Parts: sequence; structure tokens; C-alpha cells
Amino acid sequence: MHPVSSPPAATSDAGDTVAAWPALPPGQPLTVVKWAPDGSEVTRYPGHVVAERVPAGWLAVEARWVNRPVHLDGLDFLPGDTMIEYFSPVARYNAFAVHAPDGTLRGWYANVTHQATLDPATDPPTLVWHDLYLDVIVLPDDTIVVRDHDELAESGLATSHPDTHAQILAAETDLLRLARAGEFPFRRG
Repeated sequence: MHPVSSPPAATSDAGDTVAAWPALPPGQPLTVVKWAPDGSEVTRYPGHVVAERVPAGWLAVEARWVNRPVHLDGLDFLPGDTMIEYFSPVARYNAFAVHAPDGTLRGWYANVTHQATLDPATDPPTLVWHDLYLDVIVLPDDTIVVRDHDELAESGLATSHPDTHAQILAAETDLLRLARAGEFPFRRG
């Protein structure tokens, strides 16, 4: 797996690994790797597949937040929090349910991203996702926050990669539709 410093088209090479996703059993350890838009690695952390009802092609992964505290418009990620992360090799976003150590739901967080990729040949398998420019947050009181339109504007993607820019906006529209329908990303709770 390698970073992608310039965004790929809607159909990335993720298709080569799609068949491996359903073969991952609950409890399967994974290494999750997040890349920044500039192609630098942001973070790497352990997780494991969890048995959860998700649409075909999606994978639910449980992980612990072990990084420094992050505060995003009312949603906190604090050391010791549990995240149930939802990844897909076909969708241009992922989503996290963030829970405090006592199980209280802090909120949902979604990233507009490239399709996630999976390298089943590593031990444990490595799931890679790229952080792009828009985030959608849904707080437990149903407040919806959209972040980082300024970063998207400053990225120059509208000119340099207009197809990717359009895909990012379409993914944001889809996320907002799900959030407003109470299906963020698939169900609440």
C-alpha cells in the first residue's frame, strides 16, 4: 500500500481487494492506517473486525483512540474512547461512532475519503484510508456540523482535479442525506 498524493479517479485500484473484505471474520485483527491529502502518514493503530449489521461491501472495525485528545465542534476523541469505524472499498466516505469508556455515545464522525483499500497479505491485514477535505459530524442531540469547506477551496482540486472535487461534494451530499434521515451511516445507536 502506498499513499496517493494526487487523488485518484472514482474507481481507484481498491477494486483489486474488494473480494478480500467479506473473508475477514469477526475478531480478525487489522492495522488501520490513515493518510493525509499530501500523501504523508497521519496515524497507524490496531483494530479488529466486529460482527455488526452493515450493508454489503462495508466492514465494521473496533479500535481504541490512543492519540492525543481531539475536539471537533462538540465531538471529542479522548484517549481510551472506543470507535466503531465503518469502511468501504466502494464508498467515498467512512464513518466512526465514538464512545466514551463508559459506553456513552459521543457522536458520529464521517470523513469524505478515497475508497478504503485492504492489503490482506500483511500480518495482520492492513486497511488504508485517505483523509480528504470535508467532515460531517452528528452529535447525540442530532446537531449536524460540516467542517473544512475552506480547506477544500484552498486545495485547488476544483481546478486541478475537477472530477475528484465533484465526487467530494457528492459524497458530502450523500452523508448529509443519511444524517438528516437518522441513518448515519446506517443506523443510530
